[in-house]
Amino acid sequence: MILGIPGVLAAQQRVDDGQKKKEEEEEVSPAEDLMREHGVLKRALLVYSECANRLESGKEVPPTTVTATANPIRKFIEEYHEKLEEEYLFPRFRKAGKLVDLVGVLEAQHKAGRRVTEQILTTAKASGFLRDEPAKKKLTAQIRAFIRMYEPHEAREDTVLFPAFREIVPKNEYDSLGEDFEKREHRLFGEEGFHKIVEEVAGLEKTIGIYDLGQFTPRG
Repeated sequence: MILGIPGVLAAQQRVDDGQKKKEEEEEVSPAEDLMREHGVLKRALLVYSECANRLESGKEVPPTTVTATANPIRKFIEEYHEKLEEEYLFPRFRKAGKLVDLVGVLEAQHKAGRRVTEQILTTAKASGFLRDEPAKKKLTAQIRAFIRMYEPHEAREDTVLFPAFREIVPKNEYDSLGEDFEKREHRLFGEEGFHKIVEEVAGLEKTIGIYDLGQFTPRG
C-alpha cells in the first residue's frame, strides 16, 4: 500500500507521538532518582548486616563478600550519589535558609561514611582476618557502625530532605536537574549504569544467601 502525503504525515506523527510518550515515561525526577539509588544502598546494607551476623555467630562468610559490597557503596553511593547531594541539593538548601542544620549533619555523615568504608576495606583486605578474632570483631563493629548511621540517614533524606527540595526549586530548574543527574550517571556508569549496579548487588545477595525475598516472610 502506498501512502499519500497526508498518510505519510499521519504515520510520522504516530511515530513522533510514540517516541514522545516513551521519553515522558522514562523521565525520572531528581527525588525519585535519588530515592531509587537509596534502594541500592538499602540492599547493600542488608548484605552487610548478614555478613556481620555471620561474623558474630561464627558462621562462614565468603572472604571477598565484604569488600565486594564496600566497592559499589564507594563508587556508586559515596563518589556519585552523595556528590549529587553535596553539589546540587545542599547548597540550594543553604541559600534558601531551609533545613540548614539537617544538611550540616547529613554532610558530616557523608564524610564519616567514607572514613568507615575505608576502614572496612582495610580490615577486610587483611590476610587471614577471618581466622583472627580481634580482626573479626573490629570488622563487625565497623560494619555495624556504618549500618547504624546510614539507615536513619537515608530515611531522613527520603522523608524530609527530598520532598522539601521540590519546594525550594522552580519547576523548570527541578526538571532540568533530573536530566543533569541522568547525564552524569550515564557518563560514569554507562547507559545501563543503575541497572548494572542493581545486578551487582543482587549477585552479592545470592552469594550470601539472602536474594530469595520469600525467606523474609513470617511463617505461622
